[in-house]
Amino acid sequence: MTTPPRGSDLIDAARSHSLGDIPRRSAARTPDKPAVIHRDTRLTFREFDDAVDRVAAALHAAGLRPGQTLGILSHNCWQFPVVVFAAARIGVVTVPINFMLTAPEITYILDDCGASGLIAEDALVTTADEAIAASGAPVTVRRSIPLSTGASHSRWPSVDDWVREPAGPLPDVRVADDDVIRIMYTSGTESRPKGAMHTSRTLMWQYMSCVVSGGMSEDDIEVHSLPLYHCAQLDNFLITDIMLGATSIILDRPDTATLLRTVAREGATKLFCPPTVWISLLSSPDFDPDVLSSLRKGYYGASALPVEVLGELSAALPDLRLRNFYGQTEMGSLATVLAPDDQATRGGSAGRPALNVETRIVDSDGHGVPAGTVGEIVHRSPQVTIGYLNLPEKTAESFRGGWFHSGDLGYVDGDGYLWVVDRQKDMIKTGGENVSSREVEEVLFEHPAVHEAAVIGVPHPHWVEAVAAVVVPAAGCTIDPASITQHCRDRLAPYKIPKIVIASESLPKNPSGKILKRDLRDHYADVATGDG
Repeated sequence: MTTPPRGSDLIDAARSHSLGDIPRRSAARTPDKPAVIHRDTRLTFREFDDAVDRVAAALHAAGLRPGQTLGILSHNCWQFPVVVFAAARIGVVTVPINFMLTAPEITYILDDCGASGLIAEDALVTTADEAIAASGAPVTVRRSIPLSTGASHSRWPSVDDWVREPAGPLPDVRVADDDVIRIMYTSGTESRPKGAMHTSRTLMWQYMSCVVSGGMSEDDIEVHSLPLYHCAQLDNFLITDIMLGATSIILDRPDTATLLRTVAREGATKLFCPPTVWISLLSSPDFDPDVLSSLRKGYYGASALPVEVLGELSAALPDLRLRNFYGQTEMGSLATVLAPDDQATRGGSAGRPALNVETRIVDSDGHGVPAGTVGEIVHRSPQVTIGYLNLPEKTAESFRGGWFHSGDLGYVDGDGYLWVVDRQKDMIKTGGENVSSREVEEVLFEHPAVHEAAVIGVPHPHWVEAVAAVVVPAAGCTIDPASITQHCRDRLAPYKIPKIVIASESLPKNPSGKILKRDLRDHYADVATGDG
């Protein structure tokens, strides 16, 4: 057999399948179909791809070259995916930045990735200027996104000017499968944020995992309200929709009333929310199952839906097919999926590995453990990050044994379903026993007076750590610590029962809806010692 030549430029060109190709290919299939809707802007796939071309040409004309990095600091908007695809089309690496960060935190990211450009929402330009002034990065390209009411007040020229101008010549750039095309910074719960590097290859495999294991199709109409700086909304859903040719409605933020109104108005069929947002939707006075009857596919992530809430949601919207997406930034971010038919019988499980993912449980030495044994969750997949930017030792540690180590604890049952016990850092060690905060939270959600709950470990003079429950009361209810404690005593081993019950009006969350337990631990660090 004759072996075909390898490394040929012509062959590489014919086999190209990079992130920047996605809009062009979708536009060729369905040019006049609605692609992206945000506020008063409605773009067909042809118009969206044209905008990508114009911004790509403008970025190149401004001096950005393959391998250089471009930060994006903005709330959700139609310009966000345009910039992501435009940069990818010319080989520029995009770095989505959390819009909640302070100027010093942004400076750290700009310096770490060596940003050559930054595109910021107009209301965040002042913060961006402060970050750049303190940075050593060569941020020469600066543009704003006009999101504020009325005319843009930004000192930076607008990205929209690029979109309105005729497209300049596009450079002939070929992005290889394993060229870094995106850097996603982790939330930094353990230390400084780490930049997980993704390539077109890692992202493309992850999109296919989402499509197949997530039951997605070109007929979907999806509302995107969670932050696009996070890989869950951006890569699990928005870019996957654009690749399929589905229609995407982008909201600035997950405002409950706006979210419900938009689903009804647009006839949305698909929605992703973390558990905290699903809970808010259910408890909203605007919630109406009849108005939301168009929804057919629902997804949750960041944590498992409490079984009690899962039952309420299924009862209210019986035609909604729910899936639990479990993963992490380094996986791009999907790892396992709990399918719709398993929700009633295996609620709380993270499901089985997604297409293109292999998952197992290992002990501290990296050896596999039997079913039912708790250990660290590790993965193998072509969609896993190629490593952490500027952190070779951390990369080596995370990939020891040839598996990606997630830092999550869990076990696989006899039928191959994954159950996430906790993050290693969220496991509470009290009196020599390990307590899973999630197990206690599931019990708390069964109490009729509890709307939301978070369980943490706090320093204790005798137990080293004490189990503490921070609970938000349901509407019209008050929290009686004795009632909560008795409720847990009837359902949990004594060492798992919260020794401290704290009533709170709300729980701290990041823009993705994930409860910030680190903030709770800091705030209540002295609650058991009496020093607070």
